Amino acid sequence: MEKVAKSKREHLRRLVAAKQRWSEPLSEADQTRGFRGWHERGYLPHCDKPGLIQFVTFRLADSMPSNRRGEWEHLLSIADESEKRRKFEEYLDRGLGDCHLCDPRVADFTGKALLYHHGKRFRLLAWVIMPNHVHALVEIWQVPVAKIVQNWKSIVAVEANKLLGGTGRFWQPDYWDRFMRDERQTCRAILYIENNPVKAKLCRVVEEWPHSSTRFRDLRSRELKLPPG
Repeated sequence: MEKVAKSKREHLRRLVAAKQRWSEPLSEADQTRGFRGWHERGYLPHCDKPGLIQFVTFRLADSMPSNRRGEWEHLLSIADESEKRRKFEEYLDRGLGDCHLCDPRVADFTGKALLYHHGKRFRLLAWVIMPNHVHALVEIWQVPVAKIVQNWKSIVAVEANKLLGGTGRFWQPDYWDRFMRDERQTCRAILYIENNPVKAKLCRVVEEWPHSSTRFRDLRSRELKLPPG
């Protein structure tokens, strides 16, 4: 097992190093702001640059329960990153764990936290709050995606523990991100995010799910009509 884990870490390092070689280097100013370009944190490759549109997923701490490790551990061995991500998202859609985001109070607060800095630090293009995870599509401006996600998670964790009377870790430490390469991919990501509750059989049509960007989307223009911050 240790050899397998070491091999995976080495593969990840080589993958990130290759991406760094062909990628345009960050400016000194961007590095000062905390952007890291292509990097890894021991589990997934991340790309963090200003101007990217990032599809971000973060999940609750118990969304992949340790007592059911045998069900999902093999997913870690999938070499193809797209396939691995797809399988993980399918697993999350099973709604395992305590699913604290089902609590309307927690879900409502999470939605407010996502929108709090919209139009000031970043632009939010789409989001959905699922029972045990969150998807968000965000245009990065001058704040690194890691700081944006950490801000969301820390604010929600404090309030959620107050509401639920809980303590300890609320979110899983890492997150998944994938930057959009063109407008077509961006549109597909929006459809995926807002359709996720239907795909997970939580509702029949997207309009029935109260905790997503769908309720703010203009049916004709497909643009978001968000309330002033």
